[in-house]
Amino acid sequence: MGQIVIYPGSFDPVTYGHIDVIKRAAHIFGKVIVAVALNTQKKSLFASEDRVDMLKASMKGLKNVYVETFDGLVIEYARKKNVRVLIRGLRMISDFEYELQMALTNRRLAEKIETVFLMPSEGYSFLSSTLLKEAASLGADISSFVPRFVEKRLKERLSTMSQHNKMTHH
Repeated sequence: MGQIVIYPGSFDPVTYGHIDVIKRAAHIFGKVIVAVALNTQKKSLFASEDRVDMLKASMKGLKNVYVETFDGLVIEYARKKNVRVLIRGLRMISDFEYELQMALTNRRLAEKIETVFLMPSEGYSFLSSTLLKEAASLGADISSFVPRFVEKRLKERLSTMSQHNKMTHH
């Protein structure tokens, strides 16, 4: 299929769960644009450039996957790109309500844009960047959840932040 799709997210940082969904999308669709959100409600641990770098490094060997950033509503970004399909990963039943709400809202705002849900392998279905950052900050071994270079950058970032916090709280 020659269809172009967009997989939007904050990817803060990218996990094996994200990579799994991207690979699945790349097998089904002609071109996958992994779209890194610049303005998220969540406070990002990594700057957008870092998130893009880590994603690009994770996508090596996938010829039909492109990484870009976007600002504002994903449906506006999709319209600009003339893309009619959004990909979302569904991990757990708990994701479903939020994802369904978002898909229905997007459909109301742009009825020509469809949302397609892909499920990662069950081995990654519990993975969330938020829990991952929390585990890493407590010194857990996260090597089975993220590529080694992501783990290294995450530990460096958390270490820099904890040193900064020690200095500001004394």
